[in-house]
Amino acid sequence: MDPISWPGKSDEAHPEVFTKVPPQPDVLKPGQLTKEQVTQFFTEGYLVVENYFDTEKELDPVREDINQLVDDLANRLYKAGKIKDIHKDLGFFDRLIQLEKEFPGANILLHKHGHLPPSFRRLWSNERLLNLVEQLLGSSDIVGHPVWNLRTKTPKCEATTVPWHQDVAYLDKRSYNVLQPTAWIPLLDADEINGCMQVMAGGHRSGKVATHQCCHGGTWYVMLEEDEMQKSLGIDTKKDLRTCPIKYGSFLLINNLIPHRSLNNTSEVTRWSLDLRWQRADRPVAFYDLKNGVRMRSSTNPNMEINWEEFDSVCRHAKSATALNRVTDEFDTTISGLWMKKWEIVHMNRHTESLMKSEDNPISWHSP
Repeated sequence: MDPISWPGKSDEAHPEVFTKVPPQPDVLKPGQLTKEQVTQFFTEGYLVVENYFDTEKELDPVREDINQLVDDLANRLYKAGKIKDIHKDLGFFDRLIQLEKEFPGANILLHKHGHLPPSFRRLWSNERLLNLVEQLLGSSDIVGHPVWNLRTKTPKCEATTVPWHQDVAYLDKRSYNVLQPTAWIPLLDADEINGCMQVMAGGHRSGKVATHQCCHGGTWYVMLEEDEMQKSLGIDTKKDLRTCPIKYGSFLLINNLIPHRSLNNTSEVTRWSLDLRWQRADRPVAFYDLKNGVRMRSSTNPNMEINWEEFDSVCRHAKSATALNRVTDEFDTTISGLWMKKWEIVHMNRHTESLMKSEDNPISWHSP
């Protein structure tokens, strides 16, 4: 395919969207950042926010709900004859590893789980966290982004090791000029051994989207080569590289344009984390018009209730499969989506092959 015609390619640049600090409040609300922290977020494109959460009240319940998700998955696999043991005696750090050994791709099934347990909802709409997001967006009208992720990073697993990319590479072009802050929240201490994040500091300042490729190795992940980062984004891949170990109770804050990746998990335990995203309500960007965000805060209705049921009723993975005319079942461990249509396919694997089965089917692009 002629690179000029790639749907993901764009010559536009919107540096002001990602580098201009909005007006800041004279008096900070609970959970909001210092002036220096806000400046770093907009200048460097990332910020490590230390000791933010009450781990016992805000994060331990997330662990408990994850344990329930793993238990539900184990029982479904067992009833279907996919595994011989549900490993009930194992816990948060190692049960999924054993399920993965018996049924390769169990971690992918859990990653594709599209429904938000109660603790996930509470964390995403945490009052202090929304105060922080309001500070970055310059608006008290906030929408939770339609794309959130539970990361099921089992040890030494290619499917859970995400290569260099900009988040906008997975979204349609409407996201190229809309700030979408992301909180990457590990549910244990995350370091270079169990697969913490790396970022290219300042890689957002050009306001550009670099050319990505599809897909990395045997995965569904798009990838951004280092020489392309240097050429298109002005990054010095040695000087700008930052490794971000995060303690339990802290989190990494990034924008949707900064290049980042996760390291391989070489430990003996599962590294769990959540990706949670937000955007302004007056500039909401849907997921290819397949799934809308969820309104979390309103300037005109401070007592509004979040409509979680409506949001949770739509699974973006299922909607993507329908859009691609793919037939799947509950134990399908492949992932393919419309983002694959954006970039040149340079590696074929089982995920891209499932996409190619729908290649003759018409896809409606909603990007301008």
